[in-house]
Amino acid sequence: MRLLEERIKKDGQVLGEDVLKVDNFLNHQVDPELMAAMGEEFKRLFEGAPITKILTVESSGIAPAVFAGLAFHVPVVFARKHKSLTLQDNMYSATVYSYTKKVNNHISISKKFLNENDRVLVIDDFLANGQAVEGLLEIIDQAGAQLEGIGIVIEKTFQKGRELLDQRGIHVESLARIAAFEQGEVVFLDENNEN
Repeated sequence: MRLLEERIKKDGQVLGEDVLKVDNFLNHQVDPELMAAMGEEFKRLFEGAPITKILTVESSGIAPAVFAGLAFHVPVVFARKHKSLTLQDNMYSATVYSYTKKVNNHISISKKFLNENDRVLVIDDFLANGQAVEGLLEIIDQAGAQLEGIGIVIEKTFQKGRELLDQRGIHVESLARIAAFEQGEVVFLDENNEN
């Protein structure tokens, strides 16, 4: 998605060898017009899939997930990272390791918002090592729901997340695919270099 790539080039900040900071438009301050365009692109990419729910993890996945939900006209459910006092029982849960923060997060979703009748599209902000997505897949399995696909805003192709999902035969679409960070700059995966 050219619009997203341009925004990453303009406002993204490379930190070290494997971290991209996009807090200017995605995960601290949110650009709603960009989110709306991404929601429409996810709708186009998964056109025809019988999606009944959009699923994500709080908090950075919520904005793109909500706009995807708006495009599909379906509810958005997000996994909470901390148990709320109002959400104690009847939960699906999984443990997700955050490489960025070096901590395990316990994510959970109320059983009343996800069940075996749901056809789910997972939307997340980043795909790197695939831990957040794996946690959501575990919850989808617990609910007996059907995964229709995974939509990613920014994929780091040099990390193992996509490979793990491809091995499972999962339909994955990423709006921006990063091949590398070189000298503090983002290098996008050129379609000519794809396998």
